[in-house]
Amino acid sequence: MSNIEQPTSYVRHRVIFACMLMSILLYLDRFCISFAEVFIKDDLGLSDTQIGWVLSAFFWSYALCQVPSGWLSDRFGARTMLALYILVWSLFTALTGFVTGFVMLLLFRLGFGVGQAGAYPTSANLVSKWMPISARGIASSMVAVGGRLGGALAPWLTAILIVLFVPISQSSELLPGDLLQPHQFAVKFTKNLDEKQGFETSIYEHLTPESKAYLKNEALEKKQETGTAVESDFLANLNSILKKDTLYNPADFEGLDLNQQAKQLLNVSPNEISIEQKSRLNRLLLEARYYSEIRKVQGKGWRPVMVVYGLIGILVAGYFWWTVRDYPRANPACSEKELELIEYGRLETEKDHSKSIGGVPLVPILKSRSIWLICLSQFCTNIGWVFLVTWLPRFLDDTYQVPLVTRGWMVLIPIAVGWIGMLAGGRATDWLLKRISLRWSRALPIVVSRFAAMAAYILLYLFELPPWTAVALFSIVAFSTDFGSAPMWAFNQDIGGKHVGSVLGWGNMWGNLGAAITPVFLIWVIGTDHHWNLAFMTCAIAFLIAGIAAMGVDASESLFVEEPPEGELNAI
Repeated sequence: MSNIEQPTSYVRHRVIFACMLMSILLYLDRFCISFAEVFIKDDLGLSDTQIGWVLSAFFWSYALCQVPSGWLSDRFGARTMLALYILVWSLFTALTGFVTGFVMLLLFRLGFGVGQAGAYPTSANLVSKWMPISARGIASSMVAVGGRLGGALAPWLTAILIVLFVPISQSSELLPGDLLQPHQFAVKFTKNLDEKQGFETSIYEHLTPESKAYLKNEALEKKQETGTAVESDFLANLNSILKKDTLYNPADFEGLDLNQQAKQLLNVSPNEISIEQKSRLNRLLLEARYYSEIRKVQGKGWRPVMVVYGLIGILVAGYFWWTVRDYPRANPACSEKELELIEYGRLETEKDHSKSIGGVPLVPILKSRSIWLICLSQFCTNIGWVFLVTWLPRFLDDTYQVPLVTRGWMVLIPIAVGWIGMLAGGRATDWLLKRISLRWSRALPIVVSRFAAMAAYILLYLFELPPWTAVALFSIVAFSTDFGSAPMWAFNQDIGGKHVGSVLGWGNMWGNLGAAITPVFLIWVIGTDHHWNLAFMTCAIAFLIAGIAAMGVDASESLFVEEPPEGELNAI
């Protein structure tokens, strides 16, 4: 029996799958708020500047905790720390559903960033220990593509769940405060009425004299004698009208892309449509006509969505703990054949997990020219990429008035295309490693991809494009950004040794500092006049700098950390 060759096990694949599942949740929880922000803004009465700070807050704590969390994983084990990180960020995700104002939301986003900071440094640690050197690129891309899958799912799944949590049976009536901009609403309504628009004419015919006077006074910005009581009476009058026959007239909605639920309700037979369905349909039609002036009825669903995502995180943390071990020889399910495959070509010091790693190797990191250049490249890359996951939904809404579900698909597509780029980048760097030098097998994919993303943004700057053409160019940005991600991970794994978590955390820190400044910086660039073209040029310049910096990165210059004598530490 002892001469029978032991079959090869595939435990490493299950470990990578667990990391990939974690990564899906990572980005699903991270970017669902970007899609829900229009509802959060209305619900909490936040300004654009406050929303910018909320989106930015995550990146600040996420960036600054990269190195400490990466070191904790190197020091105390990836299995324990990453399971803990998942639980922490899932808790803050769930708590987001209970916020009552700006300060609470800001604090929860900061805590959320602390929890997520260790995810990718710890995953890189696991990839470096569990995968052969020749497969680091594709394994890294598999983990990273999980993030893009979660990012792509976020707008689509969040949109569906928001609608699901606001069923037709829930009241569609306008409540005090749902008229977000009374004066602007009255001005637009009166203008459309003067132009004999059918939708407004049908409503106006059923308004009481008091409601008609309210509209006239609001349009003229006259102070209402009885304050909010007059508005409440107007809303009550309007709600009674919205329960009547469907107010839809195709000519009134030409050029407006209706909400998906509104389209579905329009297909219901007039003989079968209920009062609740009529009320919901007419409310959605009113929102389509007065998008910025009326609070979205479906916006009530964003809170339970956050709670659901938080509960899912508990399940993912449990699966990760059950599946993963800190290194292959700690898992008895690994066959000797698999261990030999994983350890082939490694230094003996990399195989020995008995010694403590000490502290963060800060001095070698600070002395490394390549690390500083990769940090600059990551910093600028995130400036260009973060637009896709923060302000793209707002751009589509503002420029093309794209409705909720369609907007979800338009945001999903570029991120989904990024999956292909992620996998292609991993394959490319492993393929190049067999044909050219280690340095250029890592650097070349990063350089080329950054310049491609720059070109896409320049086209968006130069031309006024149809919405789906713009989506195609955003897809090029996503593909290019993700194409260079796996080579970046592989670079950190090549030079990091036992300190992969700390080294990758250092680079991620700088990358996410770029992401942290971007939401607030871009909203300043865009301004109140919505200069989206200036944002596109800013992103193009950022990718140009990222590509130039990547030219100087050299993975063959290993980060040298001298092993300390017994009882001493050479790391800071």
